[in-house]
Amino acid sequence: MTPQGPAEVVAVVGATATGKSDLGIALALASRGEVINADALQLYRGMDVGTAKVPVGERQGIEHHQLDVLGVRDETSVAAYQAAASADIAAIQAWERLPILVGGSGLYVRAALDHLDIPPTDPAVRGRLEDEACEAGVEAMRDRLFAVDPVAAEAIQERNVRRIVRALEVIELTGRPFSATMPRREHLRPTVMIGLRLPRPELDARIDARVARMWAHGMLAEVEALDAAGLREGRTAPRAIGYAQALAQLDGELSEAEAIEQTAQATRRLVRRQESWFRADPRIHWLDADRPDLVDAALAVIERGAGAAGADPSETMEP
Repeated sequence: MTPQGPAEVVAVVGATATGKSDLGIALALASRGEVINADALQLYRGMDVGTAKVPVGERQGIEHHQLDVLGVRDETSVAAYQAAASADIAAIQAWERLPILVGGSGLYVRAALDHLDIPPTDPAVRGRLEDEACEAGVEAMRDRLFAVDPVAAEAIQERNVRRIVRALEVIELTGRPFSATMPRREHLRPTVMIGLRLPRPELDARIDARVARMWAHGMLAEVEALDAAGLREGRTAPRAIGYAQALAQLDGELSEAEAIEQTAQATRRLVRRQESWFRADPRIHWLDADRPDLVDAALAVIERGAGAAGADPSETMEP
C-alpha cells in the first residue's frame, strides 16, 4: 500500500512542452527543494538545445541532479538511473531539502518513485533478438511475444520494437513472463505527483514554436559538435527526436524545413504516448499548465500531502 502523509518527494510530470521545468524550479524555490531530472535525453552531456535543458544561468540557483551524466556514445539504462536517482533522493532528504522529480520519461519516473524490480539484461541475447526483429519485422516479434506473454504483448505499443525485444529478452533470461516484472503503482515513500496538461491545439502550437526555436538557437551547430564527439556511435542519442532529423539534414537527406517539420511531427507523436502513459496513473493530480495561479495551485496540492491525488474539483478538462 502506498504510504500516506506529508510528501517526502514531489514529482512534476506530463507531456513535452507543458512547462514542467519552470514549475519544478518555482516549487524548489518555494519549498527549499532540489530538482532531479527524469528526462532520459537530458542525461546526455551536450544535448542541450534539442532537449530544452534549462541553462545553468536560468536555474535560479536551484541544484539540479541527473543532468549531463552520460556521453553521447553511452546507452541509457533504467537500472542505472534508478540507482542514481534513489541516491539523490536520499541525499537531498538528508540535507533536509525536498526532492522534486521533473520529467516526461514515464518509465524513469516510475523507476525513481515506485517499487520497480528491473530484470537482468544480456547484450548477446538482446543483439540476437534485435537482428531477428530486423529480419522478421516487428509484427512477427509481437506475435512471438503474444504466444509466451499475452499480458505484456497487450501492454506494449504494437510498433515499439525495442520494448518487444526487451520483453522477449527478459523472458529468455528469467524464464518468467515479462508482465511479472512490470512496475506496480506503489510509491516507495510518501509522494505527491503533479501532472501538467494543455488542450491539444495549444500544445501543438507550443511544440511547433519550440522546434522552430531549436533550429533558430543553434540545433544544427549542436548536432555538428556532437557528431564530431561520436554521436553516431551511440545507440540512443542519435535516434533522439530532433537529433536524428538534424543528422539527416547534415547528410543532405533533408532540407532544414523538412527537418523542422519532421521533428515537430515526431514530437507530437511522442506527446500522445506521454499523455497515454501518465493518464493511466490515478495518483497524478492534474493542473492546467496555463492557469495564472499554477505555482500556488501546485503548492496547495503539496500541502495536502501524499494520498491526495486526483483532479482538482475546479478542473473539468480531461488530461
